[in-house]
Amino acid sequence: MLEIKSPRTYEEQVEKLTQRGCIISDKDACKRVLASVNYYRLSAYFLPFKVKGGLYSKGTTFKQIYHIYEFDRKLRNILFAALEVIEISLRTRLAYLHGHKYGALGYLDSSNFNNKHNENKFKELLKTEIARNQKLPFVKHHLVKYHGAFPIWVIIELFGFGMTSYFYADLHTTDKKDIAKQYKVNYKNLESWLRCLTDLRNVCAHHGRLYYMIFSSSPSGLNISESAKRRLWGLMLVLKSVYPSRNKWQLEVLPQLESLFSNYSSHINLDHLAFPEDWFHQLNT
Repeated sequence: MLEIKSPRTYEEQVEKLTQRGCIISDKDACKRVLASVNYYRLSAYFLPFKVKGGLYSKGTTFKQIYHIYEFDRKLRNILFAALEVIEISLRTRLAYLHGHKYGALGYLDSSNFNNKHNENKFKELLKTEIARNQKLPFVKHHLVKYHGAFPIWVIIELFGFGMTSYFYADLHTTDKKDIAKQYKVNYKNLESWLRCLTDLRNVCAHHGRLYYMIFSSSPSGLNISESAKRRLWGLMLVLKSVYPSRNKWQLEVLPQLESLFSNYSSHINLDHLAFPEDWFHQLNT
């Protein structure tokens, strides 16, 4: 087992970056950044610039790395807001379909799902979410007034993106098709896409890195390279496809992205996101 490294002071962190070939024009400004952004967190943004021996490529500056970090942070915020719209839309459509077809409490009956559905695990997850959120007014109301019975359109408000995705995956095929039809996509692709968007959502929610990130799973049904599927570009095509309002996507989401990419165009490399040069056109058509 390797020996755990000792903690470094901010001055030592600056010195380490310098030794690796990072150009730091203002060491005091660098220390201020390192006092607010963990050295280990920031080091991930140096990955595209690493060469042999743990050094950085010639001309790598701390200022450039921090610009990429800021770009990534702002990109994450834009995408997290878009994912919120998708998640709420999906919850709404699932609750409407399931409630009208199987009744308010039909989600508790395993026959209303496919054979992959694990009833015991699902009900345990529900109990956990109810207990965790028992102080919320609407949860408390149903615990007291309805003896803990939650209709589907209420309980689904406690679902995270992952649980919502699995709920869709466990539906009967006919129900999956009904939901997918509302998004004008193939039902099998939608299942794959929701799993991928769950990963993206978790990265965004936990302030993870998108830049130069390779995701563990790739969305199906996209006519792009496998490597592009596992970079952010593949997920952007999915976001575009399942965003519930085309008008809002074009008028609200895309302008934010266009402005962000324009402001940081001299600092970022589109290849590190697998974005094509005509990315805006592709996301706008």
